[in-house]
Amino acid sequence: MIPNDELIRIIDLLNTTYEGEEAWHGPSVVDVLRGVTPDMAGRRIAPNTHSIAELVFHMTSWRIFCVKKMQGDETFDITTPDKNFGALPDKIDDFEWEALEMELSLSQEELINELDKRDDDEFLEDIVPGRDYTYYDMLHGIINHDMYHTGQIMIIQKALSYKSAGSRYEDDDIDEYGSPFGSGHEHDDYY
Repeated sequence: MIPNDELIRIIDLLNTTYEGEEAWHGPSVVDVLRGVTPDMAGRRIAPNTHSIAELVFHMTSWRIFCVKKMQGDETFDITTPDKNFGALPDKIDDFEWEALEMELSLSQEELINELDKRDDDEFLEDIVPGRDYTYYDMLHGIINHDMYHTGQIMIIQKALSYKSAGSRYEDDDIDEYGSPFGSGHEHDDYY
């Protein structure tokens, strides 16, 4: 039997990124989502951007993708925007937000359970069915994917809080997205 040291490290990284209390990169997915309200989840900070709810749907979709590929499903894919980011309403109610968070949590459990079925690291070098990369690359990809989108969610939260709490700028100085930098006024580098 080949040891599973690398698999254990990957599982640890997946869990730390998702719900760890002391991740080196900052707050975990769960920590960041704890501060999101249903109202915040459906709002966009600008046109043609994703809402927090869509990002959570997206993170869930890619976990499901990983699980399906680990189960050997060569044809499973996320090929449409609806499968990737969902077709969610702009107004998210308590029930919808709770369901999105629960689906993300369940997809994390499914992914970890699928990894727990493996008893060595050998499969990590196998090519993912229907793809041209290894399971090792896919699993590290989902970890990086979580960190990337968690950062986006944090920025969206801050932008929405800034916009709703007001700012030190006069109404004439801010554009429709709450930014003083797109309003056509000149600002020096220290503003």
